[in-house]
Amino acid sequence: MKLRIGPGALVAAAFIGPGTVTTCTLAGANFGFALVWALVFATLATILLQDMAARLGAGAKRGLGEALMETLPAGPVRIGAAVLVFLAIAVGNAAYEAGNLAGGALGLGAILGEGAHSQKWAVAGLSLLAGALLLLGKYKTLEKVLIGLVILMSLAFAATAVMVRPDLGAFAGGLVPRVPEGGLLTAIALIGTTIVPYNLFLHAAAAKRRWPDGDASAARSDTVLSVGLGGIVSILIVSVAAGAAFSAGLEIANAADMARSLEPLAGTWARYLLGAGLLAAGLTSAITAPLAAGYALSEMVPNVSDAGRARLLKATALVILGIGMTVGLLGIRPVTLILVAQAANGLLLPIIAGFLLYVMNRKGLLGGHANGMLANLGGLLVVLITFGLGLRGVLRALGVWP
Repeated sequence: MKLRIGPGALVAAAFIGPGTVTTCTLAGANFGFALVWALVFATLATILLQDMAARLGAGAKRGLGEALMETLPAGPVRIGAAVLVFLAIAVGNAAYEAGNLAGGALGLGAILGEGAHSQKWAVAGLSLLAGALLLLGKYKTLEKVLIGLVILMSLAFAATAVMVRPDLGAFAGGLVPRVPEGGLLTAIALIGTTIVPYNLFLHAAAAKRRWPDGDASAARSDTVLSVGLGGIVSILIVSVAAGAAFSAGLEIANAADMARSLEPLAGTWARYLLGAGLLAAGLTSAITAPLAAGYALSEMVPNVSDAGRARLLKATALVILGIGMTVGLLGIRPVTLILVAQAANGLLLPIIAGFLLYVMNRKGLLGGHANGMLANLGGLLVVLITFGLGLRGVLRALGVWP
């Protein structure tokens, strides 16, 4: 039977980056299974929003950037929205790209062992590979590569979890919502690292290209399957950390630390598998972050031909990758840019989620693919939660929230 996986895999590839792997690792290492419920909620909320983005692309043949520019009134409001998207997605993804490349390099280091490779050479190699795919690969090629990497990542983390043999009774207890002492910020981080605004732009644009025949039901199936698989991968990472580090009382700073710590506990292959998962997570995000920024910005520029828009997409993606590679090779942490991006993303997430909810009720644009009552109620709940997350992101960037 042919797997119905498509653009949803790009979304999963994007949100399971080194940042998510690190957050899940720390959640499991510090709190065991207690925060698994937060990932279950985040996965369901992401499926709900991404399903709307996919139906916008497949059903209405609109990217989210296009819909934004078509709907907002010309003048200061439209210009303000464009500036916010630029700061949140172009500047933000450029700032995060170095972390994606460095995370992939750490995974390679976990596989090859200490001293067997140079971090900078690994960053350069991953950058060249991602750049070649972005420059030369057509949409279907990129989709196939990313689906393959997501499957590799899923198998790697699943096999590692089997080797660690986590306590299933404790896992079931983690499905009941509760926040352990000191765990509030980690719970928020688990939700915030899964629901990200640039994936909404990426999904709508990719669905528009994947289903030119308007097959929105296929888009929905793909979303549920792919994003659901991504959520399972995140839960597997928490389970590995909970089973290996929390149970043994090990102090873990990141996923690469955990990969090295697994060897005496679960054998050499556990280290290789976790390293392969981290490498795949870094590479997939190093491709999807520039791609999402390219889609978002190219859709918002008016009066450009399709060929010109395609060139703008690739140019934007390569510039962001180039910035990430340069920052990664120089070993600089662009703190100011990251803070600006966090603030802009904090503002953008509830705004985009609210706008998406509004657009998905335009029956003239969506026809039979418009939202029903349940989707609207669920969407409204997610908008309120993302508003809280967004407020927290802004306050954190301003140094008001730790």
